[in-house]
Amino acid sequence: MTSRLTHIDDEGSAHMVDVSAKEVTARTARASGRVLVSPEVVDALRAGDVPKGDALGVARIAGIQGAKRTPDLVPLCHPLAIHGVDVDLSVADDAVEISATVRTADRTGVEMEALTAVSTAALAVVDMVKAIDRSAVITDIRVEEKTGGRSGTWRREGRSH
Repeated sequence: MTSRLTHIDDEGSAHMVDVSAKEVTARTARASGRVLVSPEVVDALRAGDVPKGDALGVARIAGIQGAKRTPDLVPLCHPLAIHGVDVDLSVADDAVEISATVRTADRTGVEMEALTAVSTAALAVVDMVKAIDRSAVITDIRVEEKTGGRSGTWRREGRSH
């Protein structure tokens, strides 16, 4: 393994990595995150009584859209053919827990797309519940696992959300 940063050229400038010689393989990535909310938000979400409407449904669509728009948001991210995005949200006693899985068959992985899906879903949750709780906190956004490519499968050790 080299210590050279892949997105820095020989002159020290940021550049997009050329992945054209890499093999096309099936790749997946799963990321997770949480939005910490008040008991009032938990009650409203469970009762389907959020003033702005279907908060979890809106957040799910936001997450899918975020995954598809990742190269527009992350400067050196490759545009990929996204073949599938699943965004799951569940209401815990103190938070909305978010998980996103992104799939492609391409030359580079979809970790950034999974992270962006979780991030945009979390932002949508905050937007949807801010009338009830202006102090909601987005936290713990991280890659949980990835598959495919030269490095194969990687899974986060320990507990996931």
